[in-house]
Amino acid sequence: MSKLDIITLPDPILRQMCVPVERVDDALRRLADDMLEAMYEAPGIGLAAPQVGVSRRLIVLDVSEKDGEKNPIVMVNPEIVHFGDERRSYEEGCLSIPDVKVEIERPAGLTVRFLDRDGRAQQLMAEGLLSTAIQHEIDHLDGRLIIDYLSRLKRDIIVRRFKKQARTETA
Repeated sequence: MSKLDIITLPDPILRQMCVPVERVDDALRRLADDMLEAMYEAPGIGLAAPQVGVSRRLIVLDVSEKDGEKNPIVMVNPEIVHFGDERRSYEEGCLSIPDVKVEIERPAGLTVRFLDRDGRAQQLMAEGLLSTAIQHEIDHLDGRLIIDYLSRLKRDIIVRRFKKQARTETA
């Protein structure tokens, strides 16, 4: 069982702008490993630090096939430096908003700059699902959620449902 709990709506940390990671050290690598464990257990293909209660610019991803070999990616302070011209729609889910799917159109490709788990500067060109997952997780670092791509009415209905559910769980 994962050491980390995935935070769900309406927790306010999901709306905060995360601060950059200042140092890649053993504690950060442990956090990244724990995040990967929580992500695989959920199961999901990406997880951002605020989703486990840490307001830092750190994301983990793995878009490999379920039954295939794992290919985890750790991105510290990821920054998109270029978007491709093509766009694609994808029905996105979010571990912090269970059972909600939102069709979102995003750039189909991108180039992202980040530090890896050893603190080395990296640049990655991504297409398709990996590109979508990177954009989704970076949205989390900026306090943005998939429901922000919906109309205000639909978004408010979902937020009310999760607030009511949170009240019921704490009562």
